[in-house]
Amino acid sequence: MFNRRLIFKILGTLLWIEAAFMSLGLILAIYHNESDIMAFGLTIGITALAGLIFKLLGRRATNVLSRRDAYLLVTVVWIAFTIFGMLPFLLGGFIHNVTDAFFETMSGLTTTGATVIDKVEGLPHGILFWRSLTQWIGGLGIVFFTIAIIPSFVGGTVKVFAAEATGPIKSKMHPRLTTTAKALWGVYLLLTFACAVCFFLFGMDPFDAVNYAMTITATGGFATHDASTGYFNNPAIDYTAIVFMFLSGISFALLYTALFKGKVKRLIKNAEFRLYTALALTSTAIIVYFLLKYNNYNLADAIRVALFQVVSFLTTTGMFNEDAAQWHHITWVVLSLCMFFGGCAGSTAGGFKCARGVIALKVLRNEIRHMLHPKALLPVKVNDSTVHTAGQITLMAFFLAYILLCFTAYFIMILAGVDSTNSFTIALSCGSNVGPTLGLEIGPTMSWSILPMMVKWILSALMLMGRLEIFTMLVIFTPWFWKNH
Repeated sequence: MFNRRLIFKILGTLLWIEAAFMSLGLILAIYHNESDIMAFGLTIGITALAGLIFKLLGRRATNVLSRRDAYLLVTVVWIAFTIFGMLPFLLGGFIHNVTDAFFETMSGLTTTGATVIDKVEGLPHGILFWRSLTQWIGGLGIVFFTIAIIPSFVGGTVKVFAAEATGPIKSKMHPRLTTTAKALWGVYLLLTFACAVCFFLFGMDPFDAVNYAMTITATGGFATHDASTGYFNNPAIDYTAIVFMFLSGISFALLYTALFKGKVKRLIKNAEFRLYTALALTSTAIIVYFLLKYNNYNLADAIRVALFQVVSFLTTTGMFNEDAAQWHHITWVVLSLCMFFGGCAGSTAGGFKCARGVIALKVLRNEIRHMLHPKALLPVKVNDSTVHTAGQITLMAFFLAYILLCFTAYFIMILAGVDSTNSFTIALSCGSNVGPTLGLEIGPTMSWSILPMMVKWILSALMLMGRLEIFTMLVIFTPWFWKNH
């Protein structure tokens, strides 16, 4: 039925890779001689041993992966990475229960950025770095990373790519998927490096520069300071963050074409990029107006903080330099719309995706035209490609699933005693992998530690579903998935 041996073999190798990543945190812990040395040492040993056990269970596996294997593999890998990734928090005593540790790690790997830690500035360097690194690893996808570094790792890589990639259009720039993976990871590394250098030049120390660069290019939002980028109170750092958040919300395939092949016009003419840019500019203009009218900002500060928050919410990064909960409530509606739409397909951003937004708007336009011309054939075209009826139905199914999941989480939180505004924006935030919420009890600058335990488990599942585009994980819960034929 399932190629269990192959799934065990892949999982074992990936756990070794996770242990290798954790060793970076251990190096920092040893360098600073802090209290997380033992936590990382034990975690690396446990993770490596588990990887060895899974490798042994996967001996003599046939290197063929079916579509069902791919969906199960991707879901299992993300959950396993979270389970082992939370151990440094638990073993070091930095988070005191499994629920919070699992939530924090899932939030990191899915690049959601919601935290249950009330004071991150009290954490040692190794743990802070591990929090940021989980977001950077999860940015483009755990299994997708492996395809890039180990080309012959597994058969059926196209199926894995389809299960883990984001958006309705899976960007393949080269017939060999491994070449595509390397190109996309090349763009990711370049953005991270350039962002870190800029932060360093504008006044951050090397540790902060690297951490903020990783979480911004992953559109994750974890920070090494409780006040996020507001800690630095530096307009140059704010504008640097805006630029790299915006770039990270663009399709990496389009960025590769523009940066490395010089085809900038293809980026500018792209319908999804145009909607993405229009949403950013329009939302910023609206919020600037309300900040000038109701919050007594000067024009320069209003533009800076409005643009920062809009790009942060639109790219689902979740960084903040101001407390948006103190702004006019109309701005909350605008930011919630940014949360919903999210960035471009094929980027590290979450949300509904601007690609789906373009298709939905064109479908709506055609339906209005059909009212006047019932017999007209009106194809839905995006960037000279026709979106057939099957693709339109898939989009509507995704929208329905997205809304139902967020509404279910919202309803459960209302029953658990969370106020209505927070319940709505928390559900939307987790479903879109944004991180911050809008409200007064749990605002964008606050941790989510006060949420009930049951709610945190539900939100952890919602974050994973949002990161894996819902259907990858949802299909596992259907009876048809487990049938032999």
